Amino acid sequence: MSKQFGPEYVRAIAPYQAGKPISEVAREFGLDEANIVKLASNENPFGVPESARQAMAKAAADLGRYPDANGFELKQALSRRYDVPMEWITLGNGSNDILEIAAHAFVEKGQSIVYAQYSFAVYALATQGIGARHIVVPARNHGHDLDAMLDAIEEDTRLVFIANPNNPTGTFVPGAEIEAFLQKVPSNVVVVLDEAYNEFLDKEDQYESAAWVRQYPNLLVSRTFSKAYGLAGLRVGFALAQPQLTDLMNRIRQPFNVNSLAQAAAIAALNDSEFLEKSARNNAAGYRQFVEAFEQMGLEYVPSYGNFVLVKVGKDLAAGARVNLALLKQGVIVRPVGNYGLPEWLRISIGLPQENAVLIAALQKALADDRTE
Repeated sequence: MSKQFGPEYVRAIAPYQAGKPISEVAREFGLDEANIVKLASNENPFGVPESARQAMAKAAADLGRYPDANGFELKQALSRRYDVPMEWITLGNGSNDILEIAAHAFVEKGQSIVYAQYSFAVYALATQGIGARHIVVPARNHGHDLDAMLDAIEEDTRLVFIANPNNPTGTFVPGAEIEAFLQKVPSNVVVVLDEAYNEFLDKEDQYESAAWVRQYPNLLVSRTFSKAYGLAGLRVGFALAQPQLTDLMNRIRQPFNVNSLAQAAAIAALNDSEFLEKSARNNAAGYRQFVEAFEQMGLEYVPSYGNFVLVKVGKDLAAGARVNLALLKQGVIVRPVGNYGLPEWLRISIGLPQENAVLIAALQKALADDRTE
């Protein structure tokens, strides 16, 4: 019998499955990359803002040097934007890095982490990766049940993950409910409020979580530049928290985890309000475009507060995979979510109007063909 390497809890991890890249779909199905529409990974359809491109071009001259390990200029920009001291900011290689660092910094092997059913897959991976115990709280209407999550906290719980808006379901918890939860959660339990899609919220739904960081020493707010800011390929995330938390995170954070180009691009994007507003407008219009089409097709969907929509494409457990394959053959990439326990559903990112139209036509054909088979 061959020797098994590594801890059992690591061997039990199912690796994260990212959305299929365009090049892979082109190779697999013999398609022209130029005609493929990717609506799988909740990326900004406008891509990198011009302001960030210019900042990267300038920063490229110094790529022979290591990046600023402390990210001084980016932290300074974030400090001004969110009105928190620079030492309250931790930079990450995407917010995914922030989530992983938090698990490693605050939780010991065997202790428990609480998160919701149908929430971001990385919460489960981060828990498994440190040999911690999962406490998965059943969802309410595909979203977080904060009362049940509060009740689920046990004596050895050290971390709670809350995604707001939630990925992959798009659900949202109003700010008043989040703050009520923070008031009740034990002070030795760190709450990670994952706000990767915050910038897509309507103004009436927005709340200022950065202000809560001053009030709650056990709160860590996680944000990203991958979605609304269009920098998914550069991997820039950050956390806001009081020094008791950021000090621990920076002890284990890789010193050069955000590269020079990423830091420069993030500073430019952070200050590019015109690009952010354009992205939000396109997202709102695309959401209406999808919802109208889904209703015309008689499809159930979950009302979304992010830049994607979760839609049910069949009643049997193979429906999502089957319709996904039919879409891939037509050159449209979406995200099946069977790994979240939602095999009848697909998560579809909101793209440009013409991309959305291609998806709608392809989905109509896929569903029609599926019903005649």
